[in-house]
Amino acid sequence: MMNPIQRALISVTDKRGIVEFARGLHALGVEILSTGGTAKQLEADGIPVREVSDYTGFPEMMDGRLKTLHPKVHGGILFLRDVEEHRQAAEKHGILPIDMVVINLYRFEETVAKPGCTLEEAVENIDIGGPAMIRAAAKNHPFVTVVTDPSDYGKILEELRAGGGRISRETNFKMAAKAFQLTARYDGAISNYLGAVEKEGGPAEFPDTLTVQFVKAQDLRYGENPHQKAAFYREWDILPSSIGGGRQLQGKELSYNNIMDGDAAWQMASDFDQPAAVIMKHANPCGAALSAGSLVEAYRKSMETDPVAAFGGIVALNRKVDRKTAEELAKTFLEVILAPGFEEDALAVLGSKKNVRLIEISPSGAGPLREFDYRRVKGGLLVQDRDLERDDLRLARVVTKRPPTEEEYRALDFAWRVVKHVKSNAIVLATDTRLVGVGAGQMSRVDSVRLSVMKANLPTKGTVLASDAFFPFRDGVDLAAQAGVTAIVQPGGSVRDEEAITAANEHGMAMIFTGRRHFRH
Repeated sequence: MMNPIQRALISVTDKRGIVEFARGLHALGVEILSTGGTAKQLEADGIPVREVSDYTGFPEMMDGRLKTLHPKVHGGILFLRDVEEHRQAAEKHGILPIDMVVINLYRFEETVAKPGCTLEEAVENIDIGGPAMIRAAAKNHPFVTVVTDPSDYGKILEELRAGGGRISRETNFKMAAKAFQLTARYDGAISNYLGAVEKEGGPAEFPDTLTVQFVKAQDLRYGENPHQKAAFYREWDILPSSIGGGRQLQGKELSYNNIMDGDAAWQMASDFDQPAAVIMKHANPCGAALSAGSLVEAYRKSMETDPVAAFGGIVALNRKVDRKTAEELAKTFLEVILAPGFEEDALAVLGSKKNVRLIEISPSGAGPLREFDYRRVKGGLLVQDRDLERDDLRLARVVTKRPPTEEEYRALDFAWRVVKHVKSNAIVLATDTRLVGVGAGQMSRVDSVRLSVMKANLPTKGTVLASDAFFPFRDGVDLAAQAGVTAIVQPGGSVRDEEAITAANEHGMAMIFTGRRHFRH
């Protein structure tokens, strides 16, 4: 068991809960050392504080850059209490034991995220003394408690009160691990930022060294297959509108594939402004629809795309689920349902389906200006911008004699938003409010067209077609025309574009080129 905590050094940037925590420490007889703004706040709230400069006999100077980098501070943290030589050295040089270090760091990440942040501002917000003390305390965790997260204050006070002013070595080890994770993340953020600053003063697209850190959210039932173990890690600065920021309300534990498909479904549903329902199966949509009237109507229409494939699927809805929608959802076996919320009577209906996983995801916020996609390969990591671009099809180039009609433009817009979420080679057939057919993951584009027609559960006559990349030959256009497709949106850019345009004109079809492809491997 540890010795009782006699002395704590407190110096925090994030002052949430610090007054209550310090008051609790004082009530337990702990002497508090502090610096700068933290000391002033604690004193203002009537908590006795000893300034670090008073303890070290060395004044704080250089705009606070020099205050804790002193042997009496680091010696008090680092000396081994069970080594006689260390104890004698501490006594000889007037070094008092510092048994607890309560520190969080300058807001570097918040600073560099601000528009217009200069290099000088960024560098000024690099903490030096804080990480040094955190690492020292974490290294000496058999004797020193290091607290870096305000959410831990309550647990630490509770353990101190129950343990006669002592913290267990098990808790100290956990706090030390958490502290090193914090400093690793902090140093990684600085490395990523400085590594992307070019000499000319402009930002590089990607840093020279990429450091990423994720925190484990939960263990999963299994990986892609039951014999594979898996866990889910979320990003530190998690987006509210993401499956990582979601909250599971009911159902079995999530599996690897549940999260993969759930993320794909939610990203697609979030691409629409109208009430939308998306049904995902193996990372490809097998149903998608919009409805200006009601969410339940959108879901019914999405089910009609491929009701066989929808069995055991993942459903994402971009509106709060009401009772009528819940009753419709309950008619089919589904693995996961994601939505911005569930009304109480909807939860009561879906509660009868004990195994279905309900995930509540907060509505989308502003989000970061840039998001990365990561793909692990043997011996390395592929990194790219997330494909978040939305194309205004009214600005696309009309390449056929006939331009699209107003209704076709609406349908092309819907189809173009959907095809971005389909595995390449991707072909979708659609109307202005629903997905009709999907051709995904084929090695040739003409086979994807053929598959989209074959899989269509609804009439294809009068639909439009979206292709995630150009048609290399005219055969795909000819097949689409035979199925009754009236308009096509594609990126263009093939050496045989003229063949595809000629085919479309021969069939009286409209075709537009966006100039941008949307592969999804």
